[in-house]
Amino acid sequence: MKTFLPLLALATGAFAIGASEFTPMGLLPNIASGLDISITTAGGLITGYAVGVMVGAPIMTLGLGRLTKRHALIFLLLLFIAGNLFASQSDSYWGLMVARLITSLNHGAFFGIGSVVAASLVEKHKQAAAVAAMFMGLTLSNLIGVPFITWIGQVYGWRLAFVLISGLGVVTLMGLLMLLPTIPKGNKPNIKYELKVLTRLPVMLALLTTVFGASALFALYTYIAPFLINIVHISESDVAMLLVVIGLGFTVGNYLGGKLSAKGIDRTLVMFFILLILSMILLPLVSNHLFLTIITLFIWSVASFALVPPLQIKTMQIAHDAPGLVSSVNIGAFNLGNAIGAVIGGVALKYSYNIVPLSAALVGIIGLLLVFAQYKVKREPQRSLA
Repeated sequence: MKTFLPLLALATGAFAIGASEFTPMGLLPNIASGLDISITTAGGLITGYAVGVMVGAPIMTLGLGRLTKRHALIFLLLLFIAGNLFASQSDSYWGLMVARLITSLNHGAFFGIGSVVAASLVEKHKQAAAVAAMFMGLTLSNLIGVPFITWIGQVYGWRLAFVLISGLGVVTLMGLLMLLPTIPKGNKPNIKYELKVLTRLPVMLALLTTVFGASALFALYTYIAPFLINIVHISESDVAMLLVVIGLGFTVGNYLGGKLSAKGIDRTLVMFFILLILSMILLPLVSNHLFLTIITLFIWSVASFALVPPLQIKTMQIAHDAPGLVSSVNIGAFNLGNAIGAVIGGVALKYSYNIVPLSAALVGIIGLLLVFAQYKVKREPQRSLA
């Protein structure tokens, strides 16, 4: 119970941030109609948020370095609440874009600092499981929060969706204030030194692994609905049911990734990269059989999110002298992979829907090779490339 309640507060924050990131994807037609813009233009809000996460992660983490981690997380939640309330009142595209950028600034820093806090609450051999517990909020958000808030936004208006998301931020803020212990403030951050940590070869390889792991996921996930409709030939109304299956896979994968990482992070990464690659190669071969497709997608979703906890904890361990910054940047790397994966899948889509999962498998192979590449530098001094 001593660690459960603080981890629950952090997981609630991950749930809220997941809802804030992914709900607008399902509400793009409603937002476009409400602001009298095209869906393509509205899609820029998704890109803008991802860019905000990538840029904001290191800036916010370093900027809040003088605060205790508890106070830093509280500040980030206040930013989250304000950004979503601003979004609910925006009456123009650029007003909403600014609101989304404000909201995005908390994303990477919250997960980065939150990961350090989660790991500090438990013994070393339980750190991956603690980080996974926090990220469980993100997977549950995709399973429960995003579909529900999207439905609310479709029925009662997209502005109410942002109000509800802001409300989740308030709940998280209250949880952090009541449940998160006071963690002593660390030394004043040496910004130049911490930035130099990012240039170490092992750290760069770990961050690149995150980029390609996320790219392998989003190369298919971005286009999962049209793939299911055009290749598997299911009705549009049934897509939501399969998305629930994928959401369950994300949840199971997140748990397994944290659990198995305690027995070996590299072994866990290799196992689930291989599982992801094989499932993506298999998917086009079984796409004519609904049951086999469902099983394959479930395996793929498990493997995809099982990579998240070991990748996060590994970057923190490699850059142990700047764990907050590097874990925040790792979240930015995940969002960079999101953007790259969507581009790769989009290019593949021009040729064939069945090429999309194969392109994801190819990206996964690169991620696996990066894991092996880290073996060669594991015992070498942590030098920088600068």
